Amino acid sequence: MCDTHDTTPHKGIEHDGHDQEHTSWSRRSFLQALGIAGSGSMMMGSNFLSASAPSPLTAAIANAETDKILILIRLSGGNDGLSTVIPIEQYDTYANARPNIYIPESKVLKLTDEFGVPSYMKALQPMWNEGQFKAVHGVGYEGQSLSHFTGSDIFANTDLETTGFSGLNTGWMGRYFENTYSDYLINPPASPAAIQVGQFGNLVFQGDETNYAFVTSNIDQLAEIADSGLVYGLDDNLFDNCMYGDQLKFLRGVANTTYEYSEVIHAAHENGKNDIEYQDNNIAKQLALLARLIKGNLGTKVYMISLGGFDTHGNQPLRHERLMTDLSIAIDNFYDDLAVAEQDDKVLSMTFSEFGRRVFENGSNGTDHGKAAPTLFFGSGLNGSAFVGEHPTLEGQDNLDYTTDFRDLYATVLAEWLCVDIPLVEQHIYLDQKRYNPINLGFNCSGFDFPDIAYSDGEATVPNTSEPEEPTPYEPSLLDSIVHRPFYPIDENPHIYLEMPFSAHVDIKLFNILGQQVGTVYNEMMLEGSVEINIRERMPQHLSAGKYIYRINVQNKKMAKSVMVG
Repeated sequence: MCDTHDTTPHKGIEHDGHDQEHTSWSRRSFLQALGIAGSGSMMMGSNFLSASAPSPLTAAIANAETDKILILIRLSGGNDGLSTVIPIEQYDTYANARPNIYIPESKVLKLTDEFGVPSYMKALQPMWNEGQFKAVHGVGYEGQSLSHFTGSDIFANTDLETTGFSGLNTGWMGRYFENTYSDYLINPPASPAAIQVGQFGNLVFQGDETNYAFVTSNIDQLAEIADSGLVYGLDDNLFDNCMYGDQLKFLRGVANTTYEYSEVIHAAHENGKNDIEYQDNNIAKQLALLARLIKGNLGTKVYMISLGGFDTHGNQPLRHERLMTDLSIAIDNFYDDLAVAEQDDKVLSMTFSEFGRRVFENGSNGTDHGKAAPTLFFGSGLNGSAFVGEHPTLEGQDNLDYTTDFRDLYATVLAEWLCVDIPLVEQHIYLDQKRYNPINLGFNCSGFDFPDIAYSDGEATVPNTSEPEEPTPYEPSLLDSIVHRPFYPIDENPHIYLEMPFSAHVDIKLFNILGQQVGTVYNEMMLEGSVEINIRERMPQHLSAGKYIYRINVQNKKMAKSVMVG
């Protein structure tokens, strides 16, 4: 049993609660990483196999047509907002709270009369001047946990009731993809729905049945896959001194064969190229590879990368300067690179972090866990640079109150950038039945009537003045009311529980985890009501113990889940 960790923040660099929390987070990340990366990755016995080898595309990325791409950039550790966006009008209060670590006025790059950024982020000034940089103030949520583990989960699952190790185990993008690809386990899309570098423990792309992202542990592993088309190297020399070398080589070969997304990524990598020279650091490598895959027309619409090191309890000035300098230069290079291929207008990037940091410095030239922090957006799709929203007051505060609900930013990105229908956005993002409350970020797909906002030239502007097409409203049908789940009686003989809101012909087929059809479980008319279907009794041949996938087909709706056969 794991002890419940203390999420109470502590002052200083080292403390038991802080170290224990990192240990707990690492433990879950390690367990999740055991099956090596990947969308639809599963374990059968101790062997890794995958049911996510691509087949012909059977569903669009979304009901709405869009070729836009989203880049999620996680600033891991809790980014200090007051070292990222400096409130010039509250400068004296800011400097007095941080006598040893404040950024001098001479090193503040003033972007408006009210706000600036540190001069070490000056690589972003051309993007600001070109209308490609927005910062949203005070992003957070009610009852901020101040915990790395819980905060990361809440920003991923949007479940404000998450505490400690309890909370919803699906992410906002995972729920979106699950709705889009109801038949994903059998017929995944031709290209990865999402690509994630690092952060195995993160829930962003996790659905009920699978993780919808192609996940690699680091950028070097993704680069190797892109370059070679293999998940694992099979050089014989690697296995010469290994006790189980033949078996290991076989398992690696199976993984390479069944995990065919690596070939799709390799093809895009070969088709694309970088036209800008990037720096030699981690975030630059990640963005350079993403630019090449995007320019190579991979077809993936959501990417998540990560920049670590923001848990700045000590020595914050030097650490934050290095991190944000690297990020700023890499972002500027990334969009210059995309612009060569005229693809910069379809790529939106946004940062996020599990929390902000305190107003007052601590005794170690750093800051401790706090609440709100700004979210940064990049891309020409923003149609103007601006600081958006209300900046929290610093007066009399050691912990900034949030002024922007992070879920509203997620909802805006889904509805106005990726063009997801608003009822579905509300379903995926607002688990407490909150209504759609978008932030005007400069793009508009739904036709929502945004108020004017002041842009960097000081004039009130409404972006995207062309009339958007009227969105098709999402109307739940009786098909959406079908309930199904694996049901395990006491004798462990596997059943499928199915609840039908109407009478219809039902076809249920069983697949192994390689996606090969094993047989038909049910194929007949079913009356309205509920039924328990015994899988073993309905299958003509003997089933070996292990994990299977059943797919239910009713009219034009396909639904799939995994089930264990004992």
